[in-house]
Amino acid sequence: MSKPRLAIASALAALGLAVAVTPAMAQRDPAYAAARAAGQVGEKMDGYLGIVGASTPELQAMVNDINNRRRALYVQRAQAESATLEQYAFTAGCVAIASTVEGEMYQAPDGSWQRRTSAPPQRDSRCPR
Repeated sequence: MSKPRLAIASALAALGLAVAVTPAMAQRDPAYAAARAAGQVGEKMDGYLGIVGASTPELQAMVNDINNRRRALYVQRAQAESATLEQYAFTAGCVAIASTVEGEMYQAPDGSWQRRTSAPPQRDSRCPR
């Protein structure tokens, strides 16, 4: 693993990014919590939230808002870690996918949407371990 990616992974772990970005948002936004529990949205490998299946204008607006907030956070943290936005976002996606719980949706390395089971999620081989 490269030094920047290791530094990013360490920073994400220390900051608990997945906890800050997903469950905290769910506590503030019942619509997000409901969409996540229903499998309408899931964590993508690129660090952003994705819509699983059919979209509605309301669901798209919510996902766009969350992704805009994530991007703003990633930009700040990437600069602080001397990493690119893409490196930071990818590593954040690895952490977010690893932090999903049973029943939640996530994007597998092949791009397909998977429902998390009791087994660990499928993760990209470039993800920090």
